[in-house]
Amino acid sequence: MADELALQLDHLTLNVGDLARARRFYAAVLAPLGLEVVGERPAEGPGDAALVGFGIGRKGNLWLAARGRQEPAGHFAFRAASRQAVRAFHAAALAHGGSDNGPPGIRHAYHPAYYAAFVIDPEGHNVEAVCFDPE
Repeated sequence: MADELALQLDHLTLNVGDLARARRFYAAVLAPLGLEVVGERPAEGPGDAALVGFGIGRKGNLWLAARGRQEPAGHFAFRAASRQAVRAFHAAALAHGGSDNGPPGIRHAYHPAYYAAFVIDPEGHNVEAVCFDPE
């Protein structure tokens, strides 16, 4: 049987209206979760988009594409290594242009160990950090 907490999405691409602003926001909020910029590519021709990738090492897990604001906005969650990392994610988001959409805390309706925080990024996406480990 697979460990439900080990299952992962390989990568996700978000279209954004302001790539520089989104890059700054995600660089700040993903740092407490251990992710950093792992790749950047300028637009190479008509219909192509500039990209910024965030991940660990050489692997990009979140890619931002300068294709215009994505509508409707989406919701996605990042796994955090600790509850402290969830709190740091939330604080960084608020300090870098995000808005609160649920402060750090247990979400009993989801699971008794579901510790998460939610923010709305500058592009309108509902971004979450979650940890299942005790304090």
